Amino acid sequence: MGRRFAVWTDRVESEVVRVESLSQAGSFKSRIKKRVIHRPMAMLERYVIKRATIGLFHGQQTYDAYAPFSKKPVIVHDIHVNRDAHITDDAFSAKIASARYDPLNIVYVGRATAMKGPLHWASALKELSVAGIDFKAHWLGDGPMLADLRAQLEADGLMDRVTLHGFVDDPAQVTARLQAAHIFLFCHTTPESPRCLIESLIAGTPIIGYDGSYAADLISNAGGGHLVPIGDIEGLGKRLVQLSNDRDQLVELNKRAREDGRPFDDETVFAHRSEVIKRFLSRQQE
Repeated sequence: MGRRFAVWTDRVESEVVRVESLSQAGSFKSRIKKRVIHRPMAMLERYVIKRATIGLFHGQQTYDAYAPFSKKPVIVHDIHVNRDAHITDDAFSAKIASARYDPLNIVYVGRATAMKGPLHWASALKELSVAGIDFKAHWLGDGPMLADLRAQLEADGLMDRVTLHGFVDDPAQVTARLQAAHIFLFCHTTPESPRCLIESLIAGTPIIGYDGSYAADLISNAGGGHLVPIGDIEGLGKRLVQLSNDRDQLVELNKRAREDGRPFDDETVFAHRSEVIKRFLSRQQE
């Protein structure tokens, strides 16, 4: 119809499907289907993006994947946390006191799927156990690999330290877990821009996990996290051990995470996206 339009992406969907096709999760038929369709998906993604007036790409990693095909690429963020949900000064003081002396408190919030690397997550926790580090960990989220995650934790003798909460429908409970944690441990294996990393920083919790341009961009200002190459479970485990043994460094990382989380709230990010849309898609531009 010749109209101006925007395209918005949350993750590189075709790459997510490709990675899932290589995992052992899901049925054989499902994996074969994904191996067949991920290439046509990528072609269709590029077809639409090339014809869009603007490309609204959620986070640096999604932007890096799609910007070369867009006439006007813009980084946007998609979060649903208001300013009041940021950790308060009193709650942060309690968090810092805990980080100095209590057993390492680790959390992850997300679905147990191949792209989230739940078995990598469990293996990183095993590194802590082998090193004799006292810790507790929480996984909030359901998913097709939750049973596999439980089986690995049981095999490694970690179920007395790890709680698998499954699906949690109470946002206040999720926020409380994020704010109480000393570390947000993540093992994402595909190019995506998950909101949980922003929600962790808003809670003053440093993000420790696999490298990617999205995560790196989020902590580029204050350095509220630490990233290792994708698949480097040993490096991830060593970093966790180091932070447990150096509580001054852990406290500093929590403070830096809070600084990196300050710019993010729903009104700010949606106002930015709206302004971009109005600027490039208004009737005056036609």
